[in-house]
Amino acid sequence: MRSLLFVPGDSEKKLEKGFSSEADVVIVDLEDSVSAQNKIAARQIAADFIRGRQGQDGPIVYIRVNDLSTGLTDDDLSALVPAKPAGIMLPKSNNGADVQLLAVKLRVYEAENNLPDGGIAILPIITETAAGVLAAASYAGANARLAGLTWGAEDLSAAVGARATRDEHGRYTDVFRLARAMTILAASSADVAAIDTVFPNFRDMDAFRTECIEAERDGFTGKMAIHPAQVPVINEAFTPSPEAVAHSRVVIEAFQAAGNPGVVAIDGQMYDMPHLRRAERLLARAQAAKIAV
Repeated sequence: MRSLLFVPGDSEKKLEKGFSSEADVVIVDLEDSVSAQNKIAARQIAADFIRGRQGQDGPIVYIRVNDLSTGLTDDDLSALVPAKPAGIMLPKSNNGADVQLLAVKLRVYEAENNLPDGGIAILPIITETAAGVLAAASYAGANARLAGLTWGAEDLSAAVGARATRDEHGRYTDVFRLARAMTILAASSADVAAIDTVFPNFRDMDAFRTECIEAERDGFTGKMAIHPAQVPVINEAFTPSPEAVAHSRVVIEAFQAAGNPGVVAIDGQMYDMPHLRRAERLLARAQAAKIAV
């Protein structure tokens, strides 16, 4: 998953536009972008739209449900699981136990709809509460459905009482830099993808491109988008370059040729096991992006 595009679930027009984009994943949103009075209608609109697209090429489908504290999660799942989404995004996840609870719910709804047990993945947003940030390590081994971890700044700012998430230079302040770093570390600990959060100012494409490049540099493997125009920039930043693919292949082949020792030398430089793991992960990302490796 390189690019994950949010689309409001209560607008068929926006759903059509989102599914026509180049996003790897369309996240049909039933939470923040849908007002309280439109929740019921959004479920029906989204379910009908997704069913109508079954069998067509295009992005895979995740549903962002309302969080577990709202009392709306089961209504969301009841309406949308029959449409066979690939995954569920869980907002305001406080710990691995929340993922486990959602997994139990999904197992029931899968059984009721004659769907494969465990077929629907879970992608939690783990930093929208202070408790969530502090419990980032709890996702390792939480559940086999866990497809990745992502983070958010805006809800966290409200939770902690911050007036802004970024400084006058556009950089995240310390609390939000910590949340970002915890997401990368937690994803690595859980051996799942780390997905970067949204960039709200979709008109500032230069700053957005810079943030994408920095996110890929730091270990994120994808990024969420709020506008289709952001998707090509994300895909470009998170698609391994031909040079990176070729270098990774050289590293892997050198270890294989040497009998997989702890260290090899390539062009006078020493490479050890972390370099090998990094090369293997990059080639896996290239394969996911359908790049010949």
